[in-house]
Parts: sequence; structure tokens; C-alpha cells
Amino acid sequence: MPILTSTFSPIFPFNSGHFSTIYGPLFLKDSINYKRERIETWDKDFIDLDFSKVGSSTLALLIHGLEGSSNSHYITSTIKHLNRNAIDAVCLNLRGCSGEDNNLLATYHSGKTDDLDFVINYILNKYNYKSIVLIGFSLGGNLTLKYLGEKGKTISSKIKGGITCSVPIDIAAAEKKLEKLENKLYMGAFFKTMKNKILNKAIKFPEYRLDTVKLLKASKFKHLEHLYTVPVFGFKSPEDYWKKASSKPYISKIKVPTLLINAKDDSFLSKECFPTEEAKESDFFFLETPNYGGHCGFISSFKKDENNWLQERILKFIKTKIISTT
Repeated sequence: MPILTSTFSPIFPFNSGHFSTIYGPLFLKDSINYKRERIETWDKDFIDLDFSKVGSSTLALLIHGLEGSSNSHYITSTIKHLNRNAIDAVCLNLRGCSGEDNNLLATYHSGKTDDLDFVINYILNKYNYKSIVLIGFSLGGNLTLKYLGEKGKTISSKIKGGITCSVPIDIAAAEKKLEKLENKLYMGAFFKTMKNKILNKAIKFPEYRLDTVKLLKASKFKHLEHLYTVPVFGFKSPEDYWKKASSKPYISKIKVPTLLINAKDDSFLSKECFPTEEAKESDFFFLETPNYGGHCGFISSFKKDENNWLQERILKFIKTKIISTT
């Protein structure tokens, strides 16, 4: 598909990627009266799903980003907009992100699509939705793209398409970009919660021999991957994890209408995270690269009722490229 021309044009100071990135989490607080469903997994753990229903035959399944949850501002704002437009929504809280620690030592990572597959099958078996749309943000977007590519032509006929935003589709390159000085504030926020979770896991699972000194000194994602992701999930090395978890190699295998929105001023994303060639060569994959928007931001102005460009873009793609084609 051709590269899509973006209409996003924010006013000052939202034409700053950093300002757009931090404004939402700090000042745009929404709450939703979710109905939670806890489902037991095949490995004796649990996953919490937060539903917001309006009686629709279409369900949007949303997946948050790193250390996010169903309460993340980009999740709540999107769900509210979808509900107002007669679409049911559910947020998949990744393991350990629903406000309660999960049972196992293992939580989640950027390429762990078996949980997404499990949740989709649960929904398909329990509910009778005619159409299901996957919507992923950042890490959740990587899971979405990887899952759609993994399934390819074998995907359930009820999965009509996907929409993703601010996605580090090349994990190795994105991690190098995140380690730059301009992202120090974000790295500090991520590492605070991630280190605490790993420490808590070490207390609960003494057989997991964590080197706490190295954990406290960790300053790169690669350090945490050495200490946790690699040994816990069975990867050979961080490089092995990056290769296997990145969604970029799966984009060409996607066989349902899918949109990726990555802003050019997103400080989390390297040049490798803008797959123009993959979009040009695919009949199903659309790429939109606004000049502005930051990371999961896309704030237009200080007026809250004007800050729905991303939500409207998501809704428009659903109506014009996904549901309309069924």
C-alpha cells in the first residue's frame, strides 16, 4: 500500500515531540468504569481483561505499552472514543500490569504473542462478536504486528484488521535510540517500575538467583535483558531476544488491513522503525508518518475537546479499511 499522507498538525508547543509525549500522562486523566474478567492461563497464571461495552457487534482489543495498563491515558481516551461510536472495547493487561502481581516468575516481553493468542481464543469462544479489531500501542503495537504476521492467512475470519501506534518494530535499533541523552527522563521512569518488579520477583522466587548489585546499576535495557528477559524466557542473549521479538520481519506476512502510525519526532524510534518499503510492497499494510506526535501523544492543543486526532484516525481506519471490507 502507498504511504499515507497525514493530516496531523498541532499548535505550539505540541509540535515538540517531547512535549506531546509527556503532556498526556501528566494532564489528561480519564477514567473508565471497566468490568474486569480474570482468566486463568494454561500455565496456572492469570490475565486480567478490562471491558467497556456498549452493546456492539464489533470489539476492539487494545494492548498497552511497556509498563502501561488499561488506565494508561492513550488506552482510556481511545476506548471512550470507540464507545461513543458504538464499538465495544477491551484492554488486555499484560501479566503483572493490572495492579496485581501475576503468579509466575515470567511476566511479559515485546514478542510474547502466546498470551495475545490465548486471549483472542478466549474471546472467540466466549463471545459472539462479528468483527474484532486489534489496537496496539508501543510494545503492544509490536505484539499486534507480530501476531498478525505470525497468523498470516490462518488468522481467524473474525479478526478483521489491526491499528498500531508508536511502535518500535526493530527492538535493537529502538533500544539504542532510547539510550540517548534526550530520553533519560523516560528511561528513568521505565527503570523505576521495572527494577522494582524484578526485585519483587527475586523475593518471591528465591531460585531465581538475581544479581541485585547488577540490577541496581543497570542503565540500559540490555542490562535488564541479561538479568531477567534472557534467563526467564529462555533466550540465548539479548541479541537473540531482539531478533525473535521484533515485529518488523513479520509485516510482509500480514494478510488483514493494518495501519502503523509512527511520528517522525518520536524520540523512542530509530529510522529502522519506519518500514516504508514494507508498506509499498504490501497489499494490506498501511504506514502513516506524521511530522509530529511524539510517543503515543498526538496532542493538538490545550483544549481537551480538540485532542482526538489519534482516536478519530483509529476510528476512520476501522470504518473505511477494516469493517467496510467485510
